Amino acid sequence: MTNFASPIAANVFGTIFVFFGINAVLRPANALTFFEFTPPSSLQDKKMVNSLMAVYGVRDIFMGVAMYSASYFGNNQVLGWILIAASGVAFADGIVCWGHGKGHWNHWGYAPMLTTVGALLLRL
Repeated sequence: MTNFASPIAANVFGTIFVFFGINAVLRPANALTFFEFTPPSSLQDKKMVNSLMAVYGVRDIFMGVAMYSASYFGNNQVLGWILIAASGVAFADGIVCWGHGKGHWNHWGYAPMLTTVGALLLRL
């Protein structure tokens, strides 16, 4: 991947994170399906899960905007480390899903791609 293509790939990931985040904030029940968790049945539990999905959504939006910012200002070192950090988040999300018995590959499947693009940006 060239020096030109790596920031483009990073911006694609940034866009994915921003849209996943917006989805989690606006449609928490839909975003919960990416974790393959069973939706809560009680109203009180639903409110709690919706609140946690909003936190998750804002986290994803932040990661996407951080990727955009580093890319916009042309700092491939920072952009590379943000992507590697985001792969750690994806891995951690997968561990949480794995603890519930399913959904982990929805997160583990893209973590290596983030790491690879991040490493290319860092020229590792």
